[in-house]
Amino acid sequence: MILSNELRNKIKAVLENDGVIAFVTDTVWGLGCLPESEKAVKKIYEIKGREKEKPLILMSDDIYPLLDYVNDIPKTGQRLIKKYFPGALTVVVPKSDRTPDYITSKLSTVGIRVPNNIVFAEICQSFPTRVLATTSANLSHEPPALSYEEALNYIGDKVDLVIEDFGYIAKGVASTVVGFKSEEILIYRQGETLINKENY
Repeated sequence: MILSNELRNKIKAVLENDGVIAFVTDTVWGLGCLPESEKAVKKIYEIKGREKEKPLILMSDDIYPLLDYVNDIPKTGQRLIKKYFPGALTVVVPKSDRTPDYITSKLSTVGIRVPNNIVFAEICQSFPTRVLATTSANLSHEPPALSYEEALNYIGDKVDLVIEDFGYIAKGVASTVVGFKSEEILIYRQGETLINKENY
């Protein structure tokens, strides 16, 4: 266990009091809050100066907590999830009624991801639902934070808690973002994960 019980309790308390945290992932640093906290989600948009038309994504330490927030995942999506989760892939799928419109900019879909980073996993395991509404840790149109120091410099005075990376650093390349048209893979953003569509 990397995070102390004291830090886990602090993370839980911050999140449950409509707080926003900053944390390391396998790709870049992120900002996150509980999906159920509209107040905290609004705070994330304010911190970043983010356009309301740009949705947040949902992340967890495992696919199973995320399944409550989505509807049917296409079989192609299921195969990608099985191969690339945890990892640098965000899959955009139909959302369920549990995913609020204020997270998805009123879109009918939501991006989900399971980062491959032990510190992020333990952060998720610090609170009951294990799911965060997230975006990159930076001001809009600026590069994302790639280290604890950069996170502190960029948004440290704006968030409620910046969690150390304990040496489990971000690689610096964003996740690949994919969606689906029937079973066809649509690549919305080419990131670290390279996908050969013909294999799926």
